[in-house]
Formats: sequence, structure tokens, C-alpha cells
Amino acid sequence: MEEPKYPTSVIERFMRYVTYDTRSQEGAEDFPSTPGQLDLLRQLKKELQELGLSEATMDEHGYVMATIPATTEKTGVPAIGFVAHVDTSPEMSGTQVKPILHRDYQGGEIPLPDDPSAVLRPQDCPELLGEVGRDLITASGKTLLGADDKAGVAEIMGAAEYMLAHPSIPHGPICIAFTPDEEIGRGADFFDVRRFGARYAYTLDGAGAGEMELETFSADGMELTFQGFNTHPGYAKGKMVNSLKVAADFIHRLPKDSLSPETTDGYQGYVHPNVAEAAVDRTVLRLLIRDFNTPALAEKEAWIEKLARETVADWPGSTVEISVHESYRNMKEILDQHPATSEHAREAIRRAGLEAKSQPIRGGTDGSRLSFMGLPTPNLFAGQHNIHSRLEWASVWEMHKAVEVIVELAKIWEERSPH
Repeated sequence: MEEPKYPTSVIERFMRYVTYDTRSQEGAEDFPSTPGQLDLLRQLKKELQELGLSEATMDEHGYVMATIPATTEKTGVPAIGFVAHVDTSPEMSGTQVKPILHRDYQGGEIPLPDDPSAVLRPQDCPELLGEVGRDLITASGKTLLGADDKAGVAEIMGAAEYMLAHPSIPHGPICIAFTPDEEIGRGADFFDVRRFGARYAYTLDGAGAGEMELETFSADGMELTFQGFNTHPGYAKGKMVNSLKVAADFIHRLPKDSLSPETTDGYQGYVHPNVAEAAVDRTVLRLLIRDFNTPALAEKEAWIEKLARETVADWPGSTVEISVHESYRNMKEILDQHPATSEHAREAIRRAGLEAKSQPIRGGTDGSRLSFMGLPTPNLFAGQHNIHSRLEWASVWEMHKAVEVIVELAKIWEERSPH
């Protein structure tokens, strides 16, 4: 494997960070949602201070922030930021993660030692075909790895380590932030953009080398509350109205071959019922509404409301209440107004010897929310693959390349500032 242009302890850091159980938790009242996230965030604050950033802070919500001072003599270089989240998906165990470094991968299957059924196969993950001769990192088969997004965390730390050790590299102020609870959609809830101090930022939370993500879904959530009437089932004739059946009838009316996650891809949006709290008297159904075209959300929501009201009309005695809440918006709407953010990222990727590739995210990132909070924030690759699963893996080569892109971005913003 080729030697990294900017040698750092990124891999050693990553192997340590993944051992922290930072799985976030849906529905928790606390923020962060789990105490393990605070354990890693405190450690990151300590390590930033040990690198020389004595002003590194952690606020009451767990956000860790620090700024690498400018080294350039130019006065007009904007502060740029790099952001990653510490939490891992609640969908898979993150307890007692055992990272395994597989050196000089020669192709073929990679069995994971703690579960004979956990086997990483190139036919299931074609990205492995490009990793022959390189080092890979997996977990042991019973947990996720946590490359999403501890790879990004380690890469930002590695880049900070390198730039602080090489003050001859000219750059403006470099702002660093580590956030909790991104996986449950709360990562930007208490993010203080003014305190962070950056004018533009990048999340390191993507997949393969060269990938940059400049557009996301726009997203809303809908809640349908079907009200029925419960009574003793032995004496229910002519009285009971079963809200479970009403909700089931509504779901049955949704199209089977379109408008769902399992039937759409590319730029197609969807309507996704994903949570139900059901009883005879009252059933609450929650739906995810997604589209790259923000006005199309309202069209889908109006159609859902029409369908729900038609459903209850066929079930005398039932009613439905409907609410909509905004989740996030397509960051392309903001990033198009700040083309330098993507242009500089493409150049940094090119300087790292990679081809810049851009595709829409069929989801959202902290960057979606941050962009609409006044901080334009594209997403860059971090070398994470098969995320949220026992077969998650990270590419050592891609992680070193991500560090390189961060350093090159810092240099490019300085070079292209006129004064």
C-alpha cells in the first residue's frame, strides 16, 4: 500500500474510538441520547487540548469545538470547518466492538471470527475489488464497526494533528466540531453556528474515495392518528370501531409498486410508513415523506391526507388527525448559492490524486440542517462501507486520502483568497 502523503495517527485513533459504545437511542429525552457519546466527546476534547488547542471546549449538550489558528499572513481568508458525529446507529449493537486490521487484502472472502455467518464477500460489496493490496478494518462479526462516523472523527483529528505539527502550511482559521445524535436526526438541534465560527464547513461522513455529496432529500414527517372506539369484545357488536383495522386499510391503499423506499431510487421520492403505535381505540402511524424537490413534499402530504380521509369515511365512527413537521431540506438549495464550497472540494480531491464523484444522498446529513442554519456544508468521503451492519468495514487507504483532502482544502481556501 502506498505511503500516505500526510502521515498521521489516524488509524490508531480510529481503532481506539470505535471501542467506545456511542450508539444513539430513538425517543430518548436526554441530549445526547446516551451517556457513551459523552465519554468519547470528553476524550476528544482532551486529545484536542493535548495537540495544543487549549481552548477546546465541550458545551452542556456535548458538542466539542476547537479552532486551529490561522498561519497565513492574509487577512481575508474565511474560517472553514470540519464536522463529524460520534454516535453510531441504534439499529445494530455497538457494545464491545473489536476492531480487526486486515493487512494487505488479497481479494476473496473475509470471515469475521466471532460469528461464522458473518462473511464479507466481494460479490456483495464490489468496492472490495478496488482494495486488493490495501489494508482494511472490520469488526469481529457481532457488532457494527462504527466507521460511520468515527472514520470522519479520526480523519479530522489526524488532519489537525498534521497541521499543528506543520505550521509552515499556510491556511486560515480551521474550525473543528464533533457532534452527538446524528443517527437519530438530532445532530444539529443545539449546534451553535456562531460559536463554531466557520463561514463554510464540510462533514466527513461519506463512503468511497473521491465522493462528495452536494444534494440531499428534502424531508418531512407526518403523523396520522386514527381514532376508533373500544369496548368489551364480547359485547362489541355495533359499538366497536377498531382503529388498527382502519390504519391497516389506509396502509393497504398505498401503492405497491411505486412511492416506497423498496420501489424507488435515484431522484425518486417516497412515502414510508415506518412506525406504528397501535391499539383498538387509537392507532398512531408515522410516515417519512421524502423528495429532492421541496414543493413536491406538500403534494405528497396533500395526497396522503386525502387518502386518510377517504379511509375513515369508509369506517363509520372513526376519525383521523394529521400533523406534519419539517425534518430537513435539500442542501443543494443553499450550496448552489456558494459554489466555492464545492469547487474547492473538487480541487482538493483532484490534488489528492482522485476523481471527484458527486451523487445525491437519498437521505440527509448534519450538513442539510447546518446549511439552512447559515453554514453551507457539503459532505465528503470518509472511507466507510456497509454502514449500520455487522459487515461494516473501513478502507485504511481511503482514510489517509480523506486526511489529505482536509489538508489540501485548508491550503486551497488560503490560496484562493485574494488578500
